[in-house]
Amino acid sequence: MLRAFSTAATGMTAQQTMVDLVANNLANINTTGFKRSQIDFQDLVYIKSREVGTEVASGVISPSGIEIGSGVRVASTMKVFTTGELQNTGRNLDIAISGDGFLQVTLPNGDTRYTRDGALQTNAQGQLVTTAGYTIEPAITIPTNAVSIDIGKDGCVNASDGAGTTSIVGTIQLSRFANPSGLSSEGDNLLAETQASGTAVTGTAGENGFGSIQSGFLEKANVQMVNELVNLITAQRAYEINSRAIKAGDDMLRTANEIAR
Repeated sequence: MLRAFSTAATGMTAQQTMVDLVANNLANINTTGFKRSQIDFQDLVYIKSREVGTEVASGVISPSGIEIGSGVRVASTMKVFTTGELQNTGRNLDIAISGDGFLQVTLPNGDTRYTRDGALQTNAQGQLVTTAGYTIEPAITIPTNAVSIDIGKDGCVNASDGAGTTSIVGTIQLSRFANPSGLSSEGDNLLAETQASGTAVTGTAGENGFGSIQSGFLEKANVQMVNELVNLITAQRAYEINSRAIKAGDDMLRTANEIAR
């Protein structure tokens, strides 16, 4: 059987994964704080009929060899953490991180996760939580008599009561990683620390390389629709051309069979 069959099949599989990735990027184009993913491919092992630099005659070295590749595979999918467009909402509890950093949240089982989704709310106990109900870490509780909330660029949360008295009720801290692309996606706009990401470094917004916090804004997804559509078309055409390679191999076998008749 022609090697082209299996080689082209790996190409079709790889491009199908590319389409799946693009579809997820486009599906989350309106997801707050979403980071698009990109895919990396690697070529597979080569069948070498003749090594490069082989002595083909006495004192004569071949300047090239004979190598036939076995196709392609998906090497990795990687999130791109460029900052998305900041959208003005006018809501005091909406925050966006302009620059590097993640919000820390605590799951019901006590585990810590990280997010760029700054659409904060308060629960029945007055604690700041995400839209999924996960509490911000460190926990911040808004007093029941607060009539207005202001969040500074450094994450400092100020609450004012009806008498006009303003007090600091907590500070939103940020975390960052040596390799944010190594974070594991958990759904619910949450990311988990892994060995690849490194250990979280916690600090104050606007200091030591951490991004600043913009109150009244939300970070939109960093998905560019035009780029994703171009990637979709490219993957579709690559899928088609690999299927044609399989058809060409089938035609060649059919021709060989007809000669034998």
